[in-house]
Amino acid sequence: MSDAEILVRDFLNLLAVPDTAAAVELLHPDVEWRNTGLPTLRGRKVGGALLDLERRGVGVVIEVHHAAATGDVVLTDRTDTITFKRYRTSFWVRGTFRVEDSRIILWDDAFGWGNVLRGSVAGLGRLALGR
Repeated sequence: MSDAEILVRDFLNLLAVPDTAAAVELLHPDVEWRNTGLPTLRGRKVGGALLDLERRGVGVVIEVHHAAATGDVVLTDRTDTITFKRYRTSFWVRGTFRVEDSRIILWDDAFGWGNVLRGSVAGLGRLALGR
């Protein structure tokens, strides 16, 4: 495994623990976080958003199915599960990360909104049924 891939896996694992403060330390000061159809966050706003989600009790479980690295670029194929109290929604994510100076400078997540909607409806159904 390359150093870049190890860094990205460590970052994702820290988000899931959660140890968000440690995860934020792995981000470059000029990091850019892109999510399909959502505003791009840059710099300190990325860490602030992640820490705010943790403070609000939003959790994430990340299952990396595949990861591949070429130089400082790491691609991930994974399932992210977002949790809030008893609510859970899971969806597929394709992530592209770029590492610079041993820190993540680009975090670009792509996903299908239809897939997110299906996962959200299923999560609401489980919640309504008490499962």
